[in-house]
Amino acid sequence: MSKTVKKAIFILIFSEFLICLGISIVIPVMPFLRNELHLSAFSMGVMNALFAFAQFVASPIIGRISDRIGRKPILVLGLFLFTVSEYLFAVTNQLVLFDISRVIGGISAAMVVPTEMALAADITTKKYRARVIGWLSAAFSGGLILGPGLGGLLANIDYKLPFWVAGTLGIVSMVAMYFTLPKKLEEQNAAEQEPVDDIEGVLQQDDKMMQILGSSGIILFVLIFISSFGLQGFESIYSLFVNQVYHFSLNNIALVLTLNGILSLFLQVAMFDWLVSKLSEKRLIRYCFLISLVGTIWILLAKTKVGVILATLLVFEAFDLIRPAITTMLTKISPRNQGFINGLNMSLTSVGNVVGPLISGALLDLHPSYPYMIVAVFLGISYILTFTIKSPRGGDTLAR
Repeated sequence: MSKTVKKAIFILIFSEFLICLGISIVIPVMPFLRNELHLSAFSMGVMNALFAFAQFVASPIIGRISDRIGRKPILVLGLFLFTVSEYLFAVTNQLVLFDISRVIGGISAAMVVPTEMALAADITTKKYRARVIGWLSAAFSGGLILGPGLGGLLANIDYKLPFWVAGTLGIVSMVAMYFTLPKKLEEQNAAEQEPVDDIEGVLQQDDKMMQILGSSGIILFVLIFISSFGLQGFESIYSLFVNQVYHFSLNNIALVLTLNGILSLFLQVAMFDWLVSKLSEKRLIRYCFLISLVGTIWILLAKTKVGVILATLLVFEAFDLIRPAITTMLTKISPRNQGFINGLNMSLTSVGNVVGPLISGALLDLHPSYPYMIVAVFLGISYILTFTIKSPRGGDTLAR
């Protein structure tokens, strides 16, 4: 990789980490906010749903726009909107403004996360792409893992302080992106795009897009949805499930989440590129779905806490490898439409993130084992679907 590309990748990783840190830093504050302002559980649910809905609607649209005008303007504007969202949440105590803040936050997430993935795909060759996407995934996970702990410390000073800090992190990321992301890469990326001057041309390219995706691309997007649904369905009720069924204490749950964070960062930073080179993305996806299926069944049948912890780590680490593996494979489908592809990726992820917790929560009320039984069924279907995937024949738009 050239120095210019390395510099751009560092900026993307730095920005991804700061934004995810900013998103998760406010998590510990939400229960306190609910009690302090006497908000209902329904109102809190609406806030989360608005974020996910805005992200779902905006992601593919913004992805197509970034394919037209370039990644950098979208990233800078997205980081600015993230700052606006967090500062608005910090200064208000009105429910309607909280909701508006969440909508802005969802749009900003749609502008930043998939666009960074798209830019990473634009500027890397196949040789380095899996490694870079693994790094971005690790930055994403690292920010989400470290954020709640930092947010809890800040909330002890003032419960609105995490929002101020998150907004400030957005400003830092925006300034870094604007002044240090090399313009040369944007110009090269724009030169690779086919100009579209009218609405008819846009519609023709959208029709062509469906042909480009093909059956394997569609299956990969189905797997994106199922993996998001499965992970959120698994994770959202995990603490309730293990407490109710296996009598896990808070310390037990904290131990599992800490071990998962350490292993996740290690696998994504140090092992993901090596695993892809040895197995290929397709086999890695297949094996990870199988491992997550085995782990989910193991949790249902486990007799000891140690068994539950080991099974949980199997599931979490498999999921942590599935997403970057699918994302890497998607980058090979159509190098000229990475914005749209990564936007659709984020959109389906948002749907899975909403549907998974809703269904798991409802099933948990019926029986503790039902949520994981359903997750296991979908993981089994996904494992079978992986045998129908054909390796995409995409080229590199930029040689490095």
